[in-house]
Amino acid sequence: MAKMTEEEADKLDELWTTTTPEIDTSKPGYFTQHMAHLIEVDTLSAAYLRARADATHKSPSEIIGEMIRERLNVAM
Repeated sequence: MAKMTEEEADKLDELWTTTTPEIDTSKPGYFTQHMAHLIEVDTLSAAYLRARADATHKSPSEIIGEMIRERLNVAM
């Protein structure tokens, strides 16, 4: 990666300090799309999920998904 000279860095700093970049707000970004998927669990549930995830080498989301699918299969 090429390094900037002090002069180039000063010019870039001046540019970003004095101008506002254009932001495309017509489509949602990553966090807007994924924040709705966050849930809050109590401490015991979080500890259980973390222990189970570590033991099975799966993510807590995968564990929760499996638990929900098991419940849905029993209910059907």
